Amino acid sequence: MAEIVIKNGVVYDPKNGVDGEKNEICIKDGKIVNNVGVGAKVIDAEGCLVLPGGVDGHTHCAGKINTARIMSPHDMRYSPIPGLSGPEPGTKLLRPQVGYNTPNTHAIGYRYSKLGYTTIAEAAITPMMARHMHEEFESIPILDKLALVLLGSNWQVMQYIQDGDSEMLKSYMAWALLASRGYGVKVVNPGGGSSWTWGKNVTGIDDKVIDFDVTPADILIGLAEANEALNLPHSIHVHCNNLGVPGNIPTTLDTMKLLEKVKASQDRQVMHLTHMQFHSYTGTSWMDFASGSDQIADYVNKHDHLTFDMGQMIFGPAMTMTADGPTEYRNARMFGAKWSNYDQELEDAGGIVPLSYTPQHFAHATMWSIGLELALLVKDPWKVMFTTDNPNGGAFVNYPEGQVLLMSDKKRQEVIAGFPDMTMDRISLPNIDRELDWGEMTVMTRSMPAKMLGLEEKGHLGAGADADVAIYDLKPDKVDVSVQHEAVKKALSFAKYTIKGGEVVVQDGDITALPKGKVYWVNAYENGIVQAEKDRLITDLEERFKKYYSMQFSNYMVEDAYVPRPVEIRPEVA
Repeated sequence: MAEIVIKNGVVYDPKNGVDGEKNEICIKDGKIVNNVGVGAKVIDAEGCLVLPGGVDGHTHCAGKINTARIMSPHDMRYSPIPGLSGPEPGTKLLRPQVGYNTPNTHAIGYRYSKLGYTTIAEAAITPMMARHMHEEFESIPILDKLALVLLGSNWQVMQYIQDGDSEMLKSYMAWALLASRGYGVKVVNPGGGSSWTWGKNVTGIDDKVIDFDVTPADILIGLAEANEALNLPHSIHVHCNNLGVPGNIPTTLDTMKLLEKVKASQDRQVMHLTHMQFHSYTGTSWMDFASGSDQIADYVNKHDHLTFDMGQMIFGPAMTMTADGPTEYRNARMFGAKWSNYDQELEDAGGIVPLSYTPQHFAHATMWSIGLELALLVKDPWKVMFTTDNPNGGAFVNYPEGQVLLMSDKKRQEVIAGFPDMTMDRISLPNIDRELDWGEMTVMTRSMPAKMLGLEEKGHLGAGADADVAIYDLKPDKVDVSVQHEAVKKALSFAKYTIKGGEVVVQDGDITALPKGKVYWVNAYENGIVQAEKDRLITDLEERFKKYYSMQFSNYMVEDAYVPRPVEIRPEVA
């Protein structure tokens, strides 16, 4: 692999204390190094913005998206952003592309790369669906990928917690990651997915789950403690109960406070909270619903055991898809929308509903404001990850739009000026004049998600890091983002260069190469679980599969052939 040196760019690398300096970036054998030979290929990034490759730590790109594609044939031709959406014919290098909220697999890889992103995390997959997910991963080019495995309504998990058997819970968690080739643990509406099997839900962390003598609080504490006992690189990844319900602030705060008692096994959070915008509502109904971002931000500013991602809303069509089945039922009934519902045996439930957000609707305008308020009110950018919860709050191709909104108060005020009067006393955004700088934005889109996930070689440009680099055709020391926000948005939408693992994959906004990305997964089972516990777990699982599952235990595990370029991480377990 050719050596590369990037010269004359304005570099932001927060992890290594680089804040807008003209540094050389040297690349050799797919890694960042301190120096290269005189024959290295030179990329002259004169005055351009140079960042680590983007890391999307919470997106939905495999699994449920297939049903969403079937439900939205209109989405295949929708193209609000030329070059990043809608139909594009194939070329000698590229496959044909379609879609906006639900692009085909090839388009996912192409479009993330054009934005300067190089790593993505599929945020919710049941173990039994993991095999197909890995087939989709293989079809998404360029990007490195990982998957978070749903365990928050899993019958085995709840049974072991009910039995007070922490060793079996820990063993099962490690085995589920092995079986699915998953990276970390996702918890969605803990206990609610199981109750939804009977058309019910849980309404707070102390409700009992139907058929199990456990509560959401028991599930959260049990999984968090097992996660830390296994020393997993990522914390539990939590979608709280009562998503999208007016007045859900107490549930969100209760969830945050609950995890204060759990000690992290390493230098990271013990809980990452997802799409916080949807969990930050005051009121008793949609009529008195309002932003509760100040309460959430106040708590986050005072505590260091958690991080969150925004779940920023983007106006226009979206595709909501989640393992929170009751939420999608409410969405479908509220908006008279299409609705898909599913129940994946003993593992979780879920649903899909296409929606459209408009600034003329007071509730949508309020929700749009809340995501921005959260990111601007929390003082430490290392606690906040930029996302739209793609495609729930909006398609990932809109990331530049959301990022510019955080950097330009002028742009925010232009949008707010068109809001209905009913919105104005529900939000605090008009009075927040903070504008994020390039260093803070780099943290939220690169450094923080890499640290939050435990990907030590991602999100920075220090020696030993993966050679994932994004170069944008704008001069950060010359451009005024607050005023020139449209020019900045355009530059962020089409990277001048994206370098993935030391190979130029985007040049001047066009795809130039299609390397296959790696898949990260965590094996805490081989070294982390003693043989006696393995034997006890397998005996129990074989019996459960005979009684409850529609598939054979022997056909369940993802085989090595489905993960041809694995990065296997084996945590050191005490």
